[in-house]
Amino acid sequence: MALTFWQSTLGKKIVMGVTGLIMIGYLCAHLLGNMKIFFGPGEFNGYGHWLRVMGAPVLHHQWGLWIARIVLVAAVILHAVSAYQLSRLDIKARPQRYVHAKPRMSYATRTMRWGGVILALFIVWHILDLTTGTTHSGGFQEGHPYQNVVDTFSTWYGNVIYIVAMLAMGMHVQHGFWSAAQTLGAGSRTRDRALKATANGLAILLTAGFISIPVGVMTGVVS
Repeated sequence: MALTFWQSTLGKKIVMGVTGLIMIGYLCAHLLGNMKIFFGPGEFNGYGHWLRVMGAPVLHHQWGLWIARIVLVAAVILHAVSAYQLSRLDIKARPQRYVHAKPRMSYATRTMRWGGVILALFIVWHILDLTTGTTHSGGFQEGHPYQNVVDTFSTWYGNVIYIVAMLAMGMHVQHGFWSAAQTLGAGSRTRDRALKATANGLAILLTAGFISIPVGVMTGVVS
């Protein structure tokens, strides 16, 4: 039953929609936590510590964090695989490329695939930079996320990588939320305007919120 569902085009679209919503939910929660950086190192480092002990005393140290990571990684993989397979099915169904792009196709729609690639590469860089410290520009300090973030955004390339990725993320969220709503049956003539406004609002809020962090470091608000 599950295999039959996955093999169908509708099944892949549903998986893509559900996993997309999971990731949007994560981004909203992640942004709320990241905003603590504007309240100083004590608040932000405290948030980093809480992530490692959340669920205590029921869960052991870092179990809650690893559960969240596993769910997120599974969502990312399923989302990427379903997107790739749907893309291949679309190519097989239309072996000849369109001479002209659809007139009503938005810029976000046309760049969804490249946006996904950019975000995938960014996730790898972000983990190596601020989680493992492998590619970190300064002296990576375990348990001191505030200083690690300041180090990263004190470099021009750290800012460029992050801001470009966040712009791609915004376009991805804007189109992805709308597509997920349609796939999961939430769309209708009466709700379409509200759904579009929600998609646009989420994209703007998340993009501006995340970009405010490197801007804060560059301007000295966060130092």
